[in-house]
Amino acid sequence: MSAATLAPAAPQALGGVDAWLSRHRMLSPSLPGAGLPGLDAMRQQAIARFAQLGWPSSRLENWRHTSLLFLEQQAFGPGSTATPATTAGLDRYVEQLRAGEEGHWLVFVDGRFSAALSPPGELPPGAEAISLARALQVGDASLAAAFADVEQAEAPVALNAAFAGDGAVITLEQGVVLPAPVHLVFIATVAGAATHVRNFVGAAAGAQATVMEHFVAFGEAAAAGGDSSLTNTVTRVDVGRDARITHLKLQQESTDAVHLGSIDAVQAAGSCFASHSLSFGARLARHDIGTRFAGEHCEALLNGVYHIDGKRHVDHHTRIDHAQPRGVSREYYRGILDDAARGVFTGRIHVAQGAMRTDAVQRTDSLLLSPRAEADARPELEIYADDVKCGHGATVGQLDEEGLFYLRSRGLDEGEARNLLTYAFVADVLGRIDCEPLRRRAEAALRSRLPGGAAMEVGW
Repeated sequence: MSAATLAPAAPQALGGVDAWLSRHRMLSPSLPGAGLPGLDAMRQQAIARFAQLGWPSSRLENWRHTSLLFLEQQAFGPGSTATPATTAGLDRYVEQLRAGEEGHWLVFVDGRFSAALSPPGELPPGAEAISLARALQVGDASLAAAFADVEQAEAPVALNAAFAGDGAVITLEQGVVLPAPVHLVFIATVAGAATHVRNFVGAAAGAQATVMEHFVAFGEAAAAGGDSSLTNTVTRVDVGRDARITHLKLQQESTDAVHLGSIDAVQAAGSCFASHSLSFGARLARHDIGTRFAGEHCEALLNGVYHIDGKRHVDHHTRIDHAQPRGVSREYYRGILDDAARGVFTGRIHVAQGAMRTDAVQRTDSLLLSPRAEADARPELEIYADDVKCGHGATVGQLDEEGLFYLRSRGLDEGEARNLLTYAFVADVLGRIDCEPLRRRAEAALRSRLPGGAAMEVGW
């Protein structure tokens, strides 16, 4: 069935299925890679999948705490509408983001790669980092993995596959080690726009790299009280035998933004994959993060911190599939919630039949700074093998009154004491980021959200 036949006769809501089908018919001929038979067919299949599913509601198990039905009532413009007026001063802003940090930089403005804002770093032989649009233009064979099968995709991932025309493609040949991180910076400048970016990281046997995705807003997209923007991003990671990939995602979009992100990794034998999710922006953010052990002796670390206030909502939905024996996984998420904010964590560890000697730990902790804040935790273990060691835990609490009293007795005022205890609550999670420059970025991003954070950096 084609996408055209799926459209209802009468128009639906502004952001409903009919509107997205109409937009796809209009834009698909101009998307990068249009005309490639396999890609065109995949995009048609993807928009048909989205039309079948629609925006997920709380009736679905995977979306019990995070309905997206409100998106049916919102109209989004195309992301690639930046103008000189909306991007004035953007070059200086990018320089501030870089702060002289080494590495290879790819900067995307409203979903499109900007060569002028992307100063290339030195990559060793056998390593490549280019835009998805460029890779589609040259017919990169690795893109089959970037656009994985969409038949079973969730609705946001299917919509991304239908519209994604840019993003980053990072490939590493056997044994290649990147000495500095690859930075992928995604800047929203247009209020009320929708962007769909898709990234692919492919590491051959023994390769090693650190990749950072940074989502920020600039200009009218950063102004409070503006139209909601939509960022819908998908990252696929293929970790080869004995390879090591560290992925860090820092989300600092505007308080009017909606951020939907999916990170999906597949690990070969002996590989290591680390994911660090730092969510400090957007009025609603949903992060789906998963990895599958396709070989023995795999290791994975899923690590995350979020800080939300107002009526903002953050949902981390994770999955670790121990499909092969002797895998080790560690999962740690901590959230700081103020005002009437809501945080959600749903984590599933699946141990397949025959995956003996699995060692898995999952933990989530939430700190409520307001009586109106709410935290929901659903840690899940699904075990079908013997001789395994698995455990999970969850806590929800407030600042320790004895700790506050002790710090105040040492000369700190109440605000300083609260900030210090709040920061200490997530310090160990941030400390698991091995790359020192990226860890400093994460620490600075959190401190910027705390009153008196600058003084904390200098004095404590």
